[in-house]
Amino acid sequence: MSRCSGGIFDWDKAHARLGELNAAAEDPDVWNKPDKAREIMREREHLQFSLDSVREVEALLKDNIDLIELGEAEKDAAVVLEAENAIVALAEKAGRMKLESLLSGEADANNAFIEIHPGAGGTESHDWANMLFRMYLRWAEARGFKAEILEILEGEEAGIKSATVRIIGHNAYGWLKTEAGVHRLVRISPFDSNARRHTSFASVWVYPEIDDNIEITIDEKDLRIDTYRASGAGGQHVNKTDSAVRITHLPTGIAVQCQNDRSQHKNRAEAYKLLRARLYEVELQKREAAAQAVEDSKSEIGWGHQIRSYVLHPYQMVKDLRTGYEDGNTKAILDGRLDPFMAASLSQRVGGK
Repeated sequence: MSRCSGGIFDWDKAHARLGELNAAAEDPDVWNKPDKAREIMREREHLQFSLDSVREVEALLKDNIDLIELGEAEKDAAVVLEAENAIVALAEKAGRMKLESLLSGEADANNAFIEIHPGAGGTESHDWANMLFRMYLRWAEARGFKAEILEILEGEEAGIKSATVRIIGHNAYGWLKTEAGVHRLVRISPFDSNARRHTSFASVWVYPEIDDNIEITIDEKDLRIDTYRASGAGGQHVNKTDSAVRITHLPTGIAVQCQNDRSQHKNRAEAYKLLRARLYEVELQKREAAAQAVEDSKSEIGWGHQIRSYVLHPYQMVKDLRTGYEDGNTKAILDGRLDPFMAASLSQRVGGK
C-alpha cells in the first residue's frame, strides 16, 4: 500500500479492479450493451489516470528526498531548498488529487463549457464579465488545461456581452461546476469620471462536454436555427459573411451560438455539440437533484443570489457566500488562483462541510 497526503491508496485493490476492467473491455461481446460498455471504459480510464498520478507523485517525492540527502551531504543549501520547495508543491498536488478522488459524478471527468454573461449595467458589467473570462482562462492555463474560445461578443465600449469557452482537461467539469452562479464585483469604477463605487454582476454557467457515443435525441422541428454576421476580430471575410450560427431549442428555451470559425458549417456543428451538452446537463441535473447538484445553483441564478463577492474597494476581499471561504489576495484570484475556492465548494458538496 502507498500512503499519500494523509490518506491510503490501496494498490492491490486498485490493480485488481483495473485487471477486471481490462478483461471486461477485451470481451468481444462488451458492446452488445453500449451503456455498460461506456461505464466500463469510463471507470477504467479514471482508475488508470489515478494510478499513474499516484506513481508520478511517489517517484517525484523519492527523487526530491534523495536530492535533499545529497545536498545535505555536500552542504549545498541551494539544492536542499529547491528539493524542499518541490516537495511542498507535491503536497499541494497530492491534496488536489485527494479532492479529485471525490469527483465521482457521471460527467465530472469530462471537458467543460463555460458561458459568461454580464448583468444589467452596460459598460461596467461588460468589463466585469471580461475580467471573469480572463480569470478562467488563467485558471485553465495554470492547470495545464487547454481553453478554446467558441464564441465572444464584445461590448460597445469595453468588456464583453457574452463568451463561451471549452476547457479541455481531466476533471475539468468536476472542478468548474462549482463556479456556476452569479459573481458580484464591488470597486471604484474606471469608467466613472467621479470615481464612485459601483457594484456589478455577471453570471457563469458551466456544463459538461459529452461523449459522442451518448445519445441525445433532438427533433429538428424543435429547433430554430439563425445565421448572422460574426462580430469582433476576423477580417473582412467574417464581417461580410453570415457565418455565425445560433440554435434555439424551443421546448426548453435553451439557446447556443458559435462564431469562432469562418465556416458556417463548422460553426453549426459546434453549436449542435453545445446544444447536446446543455440538454445532457439538464438530464444530469434531474438525476442529481437529490444531491442538490448543479441545477440547484442554476435555479438560483439571479441578482439577489450571488455565490461569490469580489470586493476591491474600500477593502480587498473575495468571499464565497456558500462556504464562507475568503481570501484577501484579490489580484492572485483574478489571475486564476481559484483552486482553494473550488476545493471548499467541492468538499461541501461531497462531505457537507
